[in-house]
Amino acid sequence: MQGEGWFPNWQPYKGNLDAAHALPVDINEYLPVGKSVLLAIQHTFAMFGATVLAPLLMGFDPNLAILMSGICTILFFIFTGGRMPSYLGSSFAFIGPVIAVTAYAGTGFNANLDVALGGIIACGIFYAFIGLVVMAVGTRWIESLMPPIVTGAIVMIIGLNLAPVTVQGVSANTFDIWMALATIACIGSVAVFTRGMMRRLLLLVGLVASYLFYFILTNVLALGPAIDFQGVQQAAWFGVPSLHQPSFEVSAIIAIVPVAFILVAENLGHFKAVEGMTQTRVTPYIGRAFFADGVATALSAGVGGTGVTTYAENIGVMAVTKVYSSIVFALAGVVAILLGLSPKFGALIQSIPPAILGGASIVVFGLITIAGIKIWIDNQVDFRKNSNLMIGAMTVIMGAGNFSLNIAGFDLGGIGTATLAAIVLNFVFNRFHTESI
Repeated sequence: MQGEGWFPNWQPYKGNLDAAHALPVDINEYLPVGKSVLLAIQHTFAMFGATVLAPLLMGFDPNLAILMSGICTILFFIFTGGRMPSYLGSSFAFIGPVIAVTAYAGTGFNANLDVALGGIIACGIFYAFIGLVVMAVGTRWIESLMPPIVTGAIVMIIGLNLAPVTVQGVSANTFDIWMALATIACIGSVAVFTRGMMRRLLLLVGLVASYLFYFILTNVLALGPAIDFQGVQQAAWFGVPSLHQPSFEVSAIIAIVPVAFILVAENLGHFKAVEGMTQTRVTPYIGRAFFADGVATALSAGVGGTGVTTYAENIGVMAVTKVYSSIVFALAGVVAILLGLSPKFGALIQSIPPAILGGASIVVFGLITIAGIKIWIDNQVDFRKNSNLMIGAMTVIMGAGNFSLNIAGFDLGGIGTATLAAIVLNFVFNRFHTESI
């Protein structure tokens, strides 16, 4: 890296994208404007479903989340020097701690949003500090602190911790239960029976199909509470979303700051995936990426948005298209900003019935849980070792059961306690004991 500029030496793509076996578009290459914009819109659609769903599940403003995801993606592009092609969208890792510290009921605006924002800002600052340390000393210490047995368990408990609340949220009446099941069936069918880009948009397509099905059953056939479109009709086409000020409470900060370790583990995996598919060494820039994501998270929460993270959905799009140009992601950020500046678009999102959101959240939290198991499988974690068995067993059940440790009057919450336990148990067990069963 000695002597190199902050940004790469950009080069025009010399291949033919329309050819049957087109050459990949490298990170430092750019395409004609028209093709770049179309690819950017595709990336916006890929992140859209999850980036909208996460704020809805926490009681945040989805319009503001979309707007800030675009701003944060452009910020990430600048901070990493365009060397790490990634999109920053709403992070699901914050959902559990945010619901815990705000006692959010699951529908409507979160009345204690300010408390969560303060915790997310603190988490972003801590995450940015980790990025600075990585820039100074490298990533080996993180990989030692959080090997696959730890990262897999942490990811699993994010989904398992939320399972009871999610299921209870769709059990209000028989109609809601059936609509939640219909939503699950729609999303599952898209994931299994479709191909290509539609499969990449399984959350978005599944939610739209469920929404239309709900509309027919309620607004047309009057079989349930109808969707109210009055807010959509009254909303303006263009406007700035409402901003919110944070407040800082120590208990909320302690509960949310550990999410930084989850973001490190999650993004480390994403960046390694980018390095593998692009055949370009991006490890030297991981410190920049951590720092950028941390600053972006703090900035987003500072105005009322969600914490952000790099998105596997967009990495999947890169894998399919073989277009790795980071300039496309900056353009996707611009597209997201334009969508976020439409209150009518936001009002339409707010009209989604709770039963549909509940069904979608069941799928999402289940996928998060399975992603943790996949980390174990992909890295061939050896469960013949008692140390790995104990770390996985204790951590997962503590997180799923919301086992919460109280230190000096401060509640760490189930996810925070389990994350701390996983790191400490790994340090003790795998450092001093290697016996197999």
